[in-house]
Amino acid sequence: MTQIRQPRLPHRGYVGIGIYQPKKSLNLGGLWRAALAFGADFVFAIGERYEPQAYDTAKSWRHLPLFHYTDFEDFLAHLPHEATLVGVEIAEGAQPLPAYVHPERAVYLLGAEDLGLSPEILARCHEIVQVPTQICLNVAVTGALVLYDRQAKRWRAERAAALANGHATASPAAEPARL
Repeated sequence: MTQIRQPRLPHRGYVGIGIYQPKKSLNLGGLWRAALAFGADFVFAIGERYEPQAYDTAKSWRHLPLFHYTDFEDFLAHLPHEATLVGVEIAEGAQPLPAYVHPERAVYLLGAEDLGLSPEILARCHEIVQVPTQICLNVAVTGALVLYDRQAKRWRAERAAALANGHATASPAAEPARL
């Protein structure tokens, strides 16, 4: 009997990113655009409604779903099966982003611009990561850095594996990779 090989998935896992109680729709729009640019699978907001505005010139809503949750409990009830909830916050014990190994199935949660993530919410995250900087960053910029870091590390790992097997791969610009 001949065994039929299944085609390899173009990428494994998934990634979602969102903000807890975003203060400004502009920041959610910027994060939404970055999520589209870096191949995220979905974006979410907890406790606030997104309003289209000029910053989202890519019209991300046409290409990437935004999920809205009324509160943190509603969000947790809808967290995908076996997803790793990663809090992104300047916090004691947070892993620095450059050393962080991203999970295959990740949902990144960023805090509001003015309040961040509360200790109660951080305690419910599976992992906590921070972008090491001298001062805090805009929430959309922080989200973009996390997504870029995930994509860059995945691409480097795939390239190293291909080179180890004697295959050269194209540059990242020539191979837009899903996260």
